[in-house]
Amino acid sequence: MGRGTRLLLAVVCGVAVASVYAGQPLLGPMGHDLGVPRDSVGWFVAVGQLGYLAGLVLLVPLGDMVDRRRLIAAHLGLVAVGLAVTAAAPVAWVAFGGLAVAGVFAVVVQTTVAYAASISPPGERGRNLGVVTSGVVVGILGARIVTGAMADVWGWRSSYLALAVLAATVCVLGLAVLPADVRAGTERYGQVIRSLGGLFTQPTFLGRGLIAFFLFASFGTLWSGMALPLAVEPWHLSEAQIGLFGIAGLAGALGAARSGRWGDAGHPSRVTGIALTLLLGSWLAIGSLGWSLLLLILGVIVLDFAAQAVHVSNQHILTTAYPDRTSSTIGGYMVFYSLGSAFGAIATTALFDAAGWTGPTVLGAALALCALVTWVLADRVGISARRTTPRRGAARQDVCA
Repeated sequence: MGRGTRLLLAVVCGVAVASVYAGQPLLGPMGHDLGVPRDSVGWFVAVGQLGYLAGLVLLVPLGDMVDRRRLIAAHLGLVAVGLAVTAAAPVAWVAFGGLAVAGVFAVVVQTTVAYAASISPPGERGRNLGVVTSGVVVGILGARIVTGAMADVWGWRSSYLALAVLAATVCVLGLAVLPADVRAGTERYGQVIRSLGGLFTQPTFLGRGLIAFFLFASFGTLWSGMALPLAVEPWHLSEAQIGLFGIAGLAGALGAARSGRWGDAGHPSRVTGIALTLLLGSWLAIGSLGWSLLLLILGVIVLDFAAQAVHVSNQHILTTAYPDRTSSTIGGYMVFYSLGSAFGAIATTALFDAAGWTGPTVLGAALALCALVTWVLADRVGISARRTTPRRGAARQDVCA
């Protein structure tokens, strides 16, 4: 995979995932404009995540059957449609519908990651995944910077309109530039869906999935709730100023890009454990939001570094363990990601309304601790499996934890 291909695939991921997370710094103005109560505005993010969940189950497995290049282009085009509907929404239910459509087809991210893994030599898979998936975090956090600034000048609708145009542009570019993804594709859709269900009985897959659930629930707790306390006393920050915190998140996430190379060197599980420890520690700094923005920025950098490092390591382990069904594996893994993110978005706004920033802080730290405990248990299961499983090709796929 050349540098240009890696960059384009990272852009695809960034644009698609931004469509789901663009509303995070806009919750206040969106709720006010569309008549949604403050304790329910988290649904502007959660509805996209739930649509994403449906797409993971129903659409991502198609990548193991058809040309992924055409699939990527088609899904990006439909993301653009959903974003355009959201931008033009006159009432809340239309906005929710547009966000759901964008969320369903934003699973183009997973098709893209699986495509990148399948065309990468084994010794470069971690490196390529690190670059491509960096587009995911850039999209999540970069969207906060851009949408916050645009909302201050032109209103929240301008952000969704700009993303719709960008998604349509990348759709055309991807179809023109990416090479065809030619595979036999002998399995039928029903067979692929059933094989996806079978993954949930595999210890390696289930362990990494549960880590992802707790990881991204903790991640979503910060990014879906942080705008609320920053907009009131003692800070009174604007949407644009709140969006600038995405720069700190970008610094942390891009700093973790080398985690893929650490995986190539044979240390993906160790990277996971170290990063989850950092994730837990980051909440000590994040909890100081009420009196120190400097400590908050430090916490954001560490949290996003940890999240990206664990995410890349998880995908490296899973695409190595299940090389013949990368799309289904990544899609199934991201079910946990989507559920965790949706849980974090809903819970943090409700907790903030009831207990101030203390509620989301305790929740985020507890979720990080759960992820760390899950890693410890999953690592022990993996060690046990390596000691007891015969060295056979058929048994090889589930001893990579």
